Amino acid sequence: MYSATYVWAKVIPWLENRLSAPLISSWFEDAEAVSFQDNVLTLYTPSAFNKDSIERCCTGYIQEAGRELFGQDLQLVVVCEPVQPAAAARNNDLIDANQQFTFDTFIVGNSNRFAHAVALAVSREPGGPYNPLFIYGPSGLGKTHLLYAIANAVRRDHPDFRIVYKKGDEFTNELINSLQEGKNIEFRNQYRNADILLIDDIQFIAGKERTEEEFFHTFNTLFEMKKQIVLTSDRPPREILRLTDRLVTRFEWGMLADVQPPDYETRMAIIRNKCISLGLELPDDVADYIATNITSNIRQIEGSVRKLQAHVRMGGFTMTVSNVAKVIRDMYTTSAEAMPTPDLIIAQVALYYGVDEAAIRGKHRGRNVIDARQMAMYLIRTMTNLSLPDIGKAFDKNHTTVLHSIKQVEEALAEGKFTDVVRDITTNINDKL
Repeated sequence: MYSATYVWAKVIPWLENRLSAPLISSWFEDAEAVSFQDNVLTLYTPSAFNKDSIERCCTGYIQEAGRELFGQDLQLVVVCEPVQPAAAARNNDLIDANQQFTFDTFIVGNSNRFAHAVALAVSREPGGPYNPLFIYGPSGLGKTHLLYAIANAVRRDHPDFRIVYKKGDEFTNELINSLQEGKNIEFRNQYRNADILLIDDIQFIAGKERTEEEFFHTFNTLFEMKKQIVLTSDRPPREILRLTDRLVTRFEWGMLADVQPPDYETRMAIIRNKCISLGLELPDDVADYIATNITSNIRQIEGSVRKLQAHVRMGGFTMTVSNVAKVIRDMYTTSAEAMPTPDLIIAQVALYYGVDEAAIRGKHRGRNVIDARQMAMYLIRTMTNLSLPDIGKAFDKNHTTVLHSIKQVEEALAEGKFTDVVRDITTNINDKL
């Protein structure tokens, strides 16, 4: 049986060829396929208006799409209330992997070649030498794509394998619900009976004592049974603040693989590949403009191409660099403009504490200066994408010192201290952007 995500991924392009781009964007932007059973596709949307619009205008289209794509009518159900796990598909703890996310559709470049190779090796030999596999790097660079690719490859070669996928925050929420409902055993069995456990954004369990304890035992159980564990994070294990040492150690037992922003050639390949999949033709100078200006996030690159496709379908759009620049400028300026520089953060911290910036950057050991220095390191870490070594360069400190300073602030915040300080300085920084 097809998964809900797979069916929806096939239906949406079909609908795009028959409905206008504004309608697709308006009605389906927040829609999510939550289950597919007995030819009934259930969609969730938080908007009652969108629910009524989809039911009124798209039921017939969905039935027709089912006949053309799957050889059978699809029945459509649209709900506004989030579907609880028990009401969704019985195997919803299994990954609902989009069939488009495979190793064949993953664009390999210098920035991700090693991560791709190790993920491919894991899919061919689950529970082998690369267990656990820990993939880390900034958001939007393909970590989740690799998780899905592993799942799809294993499902093809080992259809009897139980593949469980969850995000780190979902793991925590499910644990809380199981404790409230007295279903601890069911919760544990869900994860500890897995053949492949895929956890996306594992950093979100850090600092949650009960969650870390539960995951520690789940990890040990699966590892001892030689079951494959794959984790992703926005940073390597030792840089996940407030993560217990025993989990850091276990995450490093197997293989660490990082993904970095793609180089120009890889960005061009991603653009060309996306255009082929969408049936869109881009002039070379337009592709070059996108690749030159959107440099750090694959999702933004692909989103730009999809946005251009929508403008082409609406008609009256000439594909020139100047027109494209107007359409996609917000894709690469908003986030950068909203992110403060280390210099701005240090300046505002110095102003708040009444100390010199040079003192914060230097080796002064006065209590007030130390507090300001640690606060500056903490705010740079939370408000920018800089790594610990890069933060250390701003203060002529090594990454261990930076990590210690950040932990000092976090521990104080956990005790209810410095919350007003962080709020006030953050407000001052944002006012300067």
